[in-house]
Amino acid sequence: MASERLNLPNALTLGRIFLVPLLVVVLLTKFEGRVILGVPKEIVGAAIFGLASLTDWLDGYLARRRKQVTTLGQMMDPLADKLLVTAAFVSLVQMDLAPAWMVAVILGREFAVTVLRSIAHARGVIISASPLGKFKMVSQVVAILLLILSPVSDTYLRPLVLLGRIALWVAVVAAVASAVDYYRRFNYVLGRAPDLRSSSPSSIESLRPSSAPPAGTRSSRIP
Repeated sequence: MASERLNLPNALTLGRIFLVPLLVVVLLTKFEGRVILGVPKEIVGAAIFGLASLTDWLDGYLARRRKQVTTLGQMMDPLADKLLVTAAFVSLVQMDLAPAWMVAVILGREFAVTVLRSIAHARGVIISASPLGKFKMVSQVVAILLLILSPVSDTYLRPLVLLGRIALWVAVVAAVASAVDYYRRFNYVLGRAPDLRSSSPSSIESLRPSSAPPAGTRSSRIP
């Protein structure tokens, strides 16, 4: 594992965190004419969110390619993801672009999985990301982008209103399905894991799922 320092992948992750308050300010501030430097604020907000989402893929790719995976990066990356998605969805509720109950279901899944992930980590077990969990993350990004752009869709992108609502439903269903899948795998793996206090590190390591990457990789996180 690379030394603990602010390398390029970690800098990208930190940059994603700094983009979160900027996204909230752009989406929730009432600018005159709803424009920023002549551009509709919804388009600016979508660009900020799109850039932040891109860094989510880029930092992991660079960390693996350049062998710069660090514990700091592994801790910051899922935190940055949660902050970005939470800020975006809460802003959409405030803008009356997303029903509060649907956002509550999606964010409830995120926090529930975070708790389960912490329990698994305390037992020395890492549960790998599933294709369903990755699809959930993609569906959330698509839904957020479409919903952010929906206020300007009457003039420029009319179909985005309907597509945004459909995408949000897909994100909700994907969140519930991935939560059930994660809980099932959590019970299976933790059911085989002995208590950490009575186990040696080697016995804990042997319980890692065969499909999970080594603990030193970014891809081991749960989306």
